[in-house]
Amino acid sequence: MRFFRNDRYVATFSSAQYEKVAIIRESRNGYEKVMTIHESHNGYEKVATIHKICNGYEKVATIRASRNDYEKVAKNTKKSQNVCFSIRIFPIRIRALVNQTPTIVINANILSMVTDPIVTNRCNDICFLCLSCSDLRSTRARLLELFSDITCNHEMMKNATDAYFSLLLGFIDSLDGGTQDNKLRYIQNFKWTDTLQGNAPSAQQDAVFELVSMGFNVALWYTKYASRLAGKEDITEEEAKEVHRSLKIAAGVFKHLKENHIPKLITPVEKGRDLETRVIDAYTVQCQAEAQEVTIARAIELKHNPGLIAALAYETANYYQKVDHTLATLDPVYIAKWRSYTQLKMCFYMAYSYCYHGQTLLSADKCGEAIRSLQEAEKFYGKAEALCKEYGETKGPGTTAKPSGHLFFRKMGTLVRNTLEKCQRENGFIYFQKVPPEAPQLELKANYGLVEPVPFEFPAMTSQWSPETHTGFDLTKRPKDDSAKPKKEEEVKPMKEPDIKPQKDSGCQIS
Repeated sequence: MRFFRNDRYVATFSSAQYEKVAIIRESRNGYEKVMTIHESHNGYEKVATIHKICNGYEKVATIRASRNDYEKVAKNTKKSQNVCFSIRIFPIRIRALVNQTPTIVINANILSMVTDPIVTNRCNDICFLCLSCSDLRSTRARLLELFSDITCNHEMMKNATDAYFSLLLGFIDSLDGGTQDNKLRYIQNFKWTDTLQGNAPSAQQDAVFELVSMGFNVALWYTKYASRLAGKEDITEEEAKEVHRSLKIAAGVFKHLKENHIPKLITPVEKGRDLETRVIDAYTVQCQAEAQEVTIARAIELKHNPGLIAALAYETANYYQKVDHTLATLDPVYIAKWRSYTQLKMCFYMAYSYCYHGQTLLSADKCGEAIRSLQEAEKFYGKAEALCKEYGETKGPGTTAKPSGHLFFRKMGTLVRNTLEKCQRENGFIYFQKVPPEAPQLELKANYGLVEPVPFEFPAMTSQWSPETHTGFDLTKRPKDDSAKPKKEEEVKPMKEPDIKPQKDSGCQIS
């Protein structure tokens, strides 16, 4: 008898009359796995029994193979079924959480592709293969749970993403650091729904598709987290910084996916889908714009130089205009509501820019030009009000908010009117300057406060992956490709996202 022990496993081997028995046991946090393997060289019989108990869930699998008649028997029992869903959260909208749309579970049983333990005669490798596939499922399920968990924070999300992606990369990256494709990359079909085009999923048999789709969800989670913080009753300075940082991280994730991983997909992304370049660009720039809104609010609160506020508002308006121009090239059926949002935000921050630029001109004794700048601010504010109504009436993906009713929006209108009246009074009593017929050209460049995406990188592949563990997968047992059979495209039922409403009427929701 040989006895083997390490930090996780206990294995016992006995040999008599050409019989081998392996018992593997793991116990961790209430999770128990027992695998028993018998091989008799005389009867050519193999029996594998696996017990898995976790949170009231039990799975027993018994596999018997006879070399004489090639008989295989499998039995599974479950006390309760725990299904993993992959979700795609909605795009950034006018600051309100929306329903998520789930996609489907991983169909194939990756464990079935693990070669027989006795044939491989590598107990440690097989232990890892079973554990790695199980961990891949559990870490994926954990990450998906956190997307809709209102208690999740930066640290929890970082730990969950690192745990899942470090395992998933073992199916993508070459172990020797070369450029050759990993043989496990194409063994599993992944399906994801879309934030714009409804619940009909798109699918690719490519682990990179899973990587970028889940990464896309992670980026959207950061926008949701920012929204949750910004909607609190008494937001602290540290929480405001978290809002700002979260949006920059989200922009960095989108940018990283676009530049480094989406181009690696074998199947090109369909036009208008989430992973298409134009959509990714729109998300990235809008995250920058939303983060810059936090900067502007901070500058206004601390009464910074009006010239700086005007420049920041002008840059933010340009961000929203850039998003709108990008969306204009997509199918209007799906992006009409999104465009209404970006247009009203563009007009809103142009009004801010002209308003504070007028204050700068007044302080420089250019009262006539200041009046004209304030008149332009009033015009853009009127456009923003009209677009608010249009946005509320436009049908399309996303939760409809009422920005015109938010305090932040109403205060802007009051500021523009009061500043214009002040300039007109001063001009009538002191300056007597002519008001130019043309609005001043805004050639403003902010030297401070501009937002750049935070660089993002996926974690390194876990050190548990090795060439030996890769050889434990038998690709001849992969599921048959039935893509040739036409199937009716099924619609996935939406997954309910927690309804988190802002605790204050400030309009400072981010997503």
